[in-house]
Amino acid sequence: MQMREKDPPMPDCDLGLIGLAVMGQNLVLNMNDHGFKIAVFNRSLPKMDDFLAGPARGTRIVGRRSLAELAACLKRPRRVMLMVKAGQPVDDFIEQLLPHLEPGDILIDGGNSNFEDSIRRAAYLEGKGLLFVGAGVSGGEEGARHGPSIMPGGSPAAWPHVKPIFQAIAAKVEDGTPCCDWVGENGAGHFVKMVHNGIEYGDMQLIAEAYHLLTILLGLTEAEGGAVFAEWNRGPLDSYLIEITGRILAIDDHDGQPLVRKILDVAGQKGTGRWTVAAALEAGMPLTLITEAVQARSLSALKSERLEAARVLGGPDPAAGRHNGRADWLSAIHDALYAAKIISYAQGYMLMRAAAQSYGWNLNYGGIALMWRGGCIIRSAFLGKIKEAYAADPGLTNLLLAPYFVQAVAAAQPGWRRVVAQAAQQGVPVPAMASALSFYDGYRQAWLPASLIQAQRDYFGAHTYERVDQPRGQFFHTNWTGTGGSTTSSSYVA
Repeated sequence: MQMREKDPPMPDCDLGLIGLAVMGQNLVLNMNDHGFKIAVFNRSLPKMDDFLAGPARGTRIVGRRSLAELAACLKRPRRVMLMVKAGQPVDDFIEQLLPHLEPGDILIDGGNSNFEDSIRRAAYLEGKGLLFVGAGVSGGEEGARHGPSIMPGGSPAAWPHVKPIFQAIAAKVEDGTPCCDWVGENGAGHFVKMVHNGIEYGDMQLIAEAYHLLTILLGLTEAEGGAVFAEWNRGPLDSYLIEITGRILAIDDHDGQPLVRKILDVAGQKGTGRWTVAAALEAGMPLTLITEAVQARSLSALKSERLEAARVLGGPDPAAGRHNGRADWLSAIHDALYAAKIISYAQGYMLMRAAAQSYGWNLNYGGIALMWRGGCIIRSAFLGKIKEAYAADPGLTNLLLAPYFVQAVAAAQPGWRRVVAQAAQQGVPVPAMASALSFYDGYRQAWLPASLIQAQRDYFGAHTYERVDQPRGQFFHTNWTGTGGSTTSSSYVA
């Protein structure tokens, strides 16, 4: 009697994940905890085997030794999530996966990809009948394991198929709402994640400046500074980054000295901050604070030059004028930190509004604040105020115009100005706090000296100008020297 070949097993995995670095492993374990059966693949098979024999032992997670095997075990429509290094590796895996997929299947890029790459990939895959999701994932390894903030965008038809998994594993706010919702088409998810990272740069720089002020202007020890941050975390500044700053400053090295003082003062960066600044320049948005935060990291990298400059360049001794009235100065530094933080978020939202208009995205600004309320690095109580502002006025043009933020900045403004002025007098660099104040003062001016810049441009380049006594959109040229003509430049960019 002839034996019939055994039928292949029915596809029973909810999602396939490729890339088992720390974020990939923790997301898989998180999905398993929430009842989803996940198949995994890693280019280095021994690493996959170690994961299956270690952290994934005793779970429903299964390993597959080829992309063909991975695709074969997935329910339709197949959902494949890439957690690999951004850039060419994503494109390479997409090409390797295409022969094993069929129309309607969904490819998810959960890495820190550039939003322009996500726009390109969405169009490419949709042209082949597939669906694409570019999902920003924030929260680090702890968030990935226990509840990240997830910002998905891409092909809208994909959302119903990935929503149950993403919202199950995402962090939840107090009422149980998941910190994950659909952001928008093509590259919207990765754009919002990029802005999140830019704001993260700004928050971290502001906190570092506050720490510097506490130790230099007030002479606090790291332990005392840690206690200050712990206290601040019980008020309006309540946030993950303030919380961990208090903990970091309280930790001593093995010799009893503050560990933070043993860490080389060179800040690294992976590129998302620079992407945010580049996007702002392209959009013509004044993202001054985040730009200063990125530049401050670049300045920190010039360690050998700074050591030489410290020996040669003069200036006030920051510690020479340490102040009494510690409580007053603590309050002022707190206010400067809070007001500048408001500016950072206001600028980030300005950039998102500009991108939404440029790319045709319908962004839910209050919903984005909610997605950032838990799981992610910039999670804070402050974000609830942003959600409330957009709930009250969905068409809000700038966060600074919302009643809460008008009042908050007004209350913080005296201390903010005092701190920036004192820092300048004593030679303490506060680029983020100072640039935030300059932006605020510029934004609230009904008239700026840009009129002179336009006059100069017209003088040397015939670039034309508009007049305050004529309707916008009419351009004029003056023969400033008496020897010029009436011919004007063909380009005018406001």
